[in-house]
Amino acid sequence: MAKPKPSSAGAKPTAAAPPVTVHSALVTYTSMLALLSLCPPFVILLWYTMVHADGSVVRTYEHLRDHGVLEGLKAIWPMPTLVAWKIIFGFGLFEAVLQLLLPGKRFEGPISPAGNVPVYKANGLQAYAVTLITYLGLWWFGIFNPAIVYDHLGEIYSALVFGSFVFCIFLYIKGHVFPSSSDSGSSGNVIIDFYWGMELYPRIGKYFDIKVFTNCRFGMMSWAVLAVTYCIKQVRIL
Repeated sequence: MAKPKPSSAGAKPTAAAPPVTVHSALVTYTSMLALLSLCPPFVILLWYTMVHADGSVVRTYEHLRDHGVLEGLKAIWPMPTLVAWKIIFGFGLFEAVLQLLLPGKRFEGPISPAGNVPVYKANGLQAYAVTLITYLGLWWFGIFNPAIVYDHLGEIYSALVFGSFVFCIFLYIKGHVFPSSSDSGSSGNVIIDFYWGMELYPRIGKYFDIKVFTNCRFGMMSWAVLAVTYCIKQVRIL
């Protein structure tokens, strides 16, 4: 006679398996924490070197050597200003509207591990053209002076550092509380969840893809806008 299986009613829950990583835990966590903590000050140091140290890495090094790393960094770190926040939110809102309203062909991404197929509107080229035409038009007709962006660039970078951190916290909470699809979940480790993200395709509503916005709209469009900004600023100086 087969023995009855023991009841699992009183069994203790097994601990969640640690997240599987390619490298050792030391390398993994050191790399993640280094990127999270060192990239923001690197951006500010690069801006300071180009704008206030005449492009001299040696002068920046001497500043940090003479004042100490923390105090020296604190002395050169610009604080976000209202002008910086207005520029960021204005540009972000403009790109979000273009992402949602510009026409484009339906594009389907690869099937996800959970069987979901992300659907996008392929209107990036249109957004690129509209962004540059609008930006140059605002300058040409004297409505907006792009040199203001350059003059407040340090404050903009600083605002983006703090704003991005808050935005990542929002995405972390969103992945826990109201994920966009079944392609979501926790690894059981706060650091890995915050670094990797809780969702594969985070969205706000049905159509606004957050990855497309941060990477392809706000991020990539700003590259072109900043290049134009630098040119206009240089023309004004000359």
